[in-house]
Amino acid sequence: MRHITHRDTAVAALGTRSYEAAGDAYSRAGRSVLADPRDEIGPFEEDPKGWVGRGLQFLCLGTIAYRLAGADSRATFRAVEATAATRDLRAICTEPIQRAVLTELVADMHVAAGLDGADSIYDDAATRYEQTAPDDPMGWATTPLFEAANVVIQQVARGPANGEIAVNWEDLHGADPNEPGAYLAHRAQYKRRRFPSLVEKVLETSYLAAPRGTTEYGNSEFRCPECRSRDVNWTGDSILCMRCSHPVDRV
Repeated sequence: MRHITHRDTAVAALGTRSYEAAGDAYSRAGRSVLADPRDEIGPFEEDPKGWVGRGLQFLCLGTIAYRLAGADSRATFRAVEATAATRDLRAICTEPIQRAVLTELVADMHVAAGLDGADSIYDDAATRYEQTAPDDPMGWATTPLFEAANVVIQQVARGPANGEIAVNWEDLHGADPNEPGAYLAHRAQYKRRRFPSLVEKVLETSYLAAPRGTTEYGNSEFRCPECRSRDVNWTGDSILCMRCSHPVDRV
């Protein structure tokens, strides 16, 4: 039997609109990853893949979930916690490109919590990318640390887009990987423009979509009791409506 993770619990809580419970579960998931990114890698060791990023991703999602629950103080505390952890990780990284990603994640935390200063931090991240200009931008862009910086905005954008993919790879990255600085800096610049309004839309509608997993349109075995859709999303340990993230009924 598959082990139910804290992240699975958070996803299930999103489906029932239990946002404080989702914030708690995402917090536990984030702290767990920060403590032990991988069996063979500790949080204070050099890691070219950056597995620790998933912990930061979970804390950022937890921050948004707490705001949806009306727990604004807890959201601020979580963002401050995540920002401190991110800056600490940045201080021990020797790869300039990873320090740029971690700077970008600090800006994400500020946006998630509604804190001031995100624009200048995104600008700092973009400048760091442009100055770094690695030889293999595609290789870096597919590591877990970079992926962690993609996931939150992609999940937040799903709700206003009726469950569809509203932020894709091409949106987040520049047009030409042969210009590595601009290619990687594009994501920080894109987030600076788009992420605050997406978070505000989530708060306005009181709805954070579950992450997209394996999906199927027009599934004959399931139907959403809320919106009647038969479009299904298997994500975490849950079977949810692709459109509104409510748990689906088997019919």
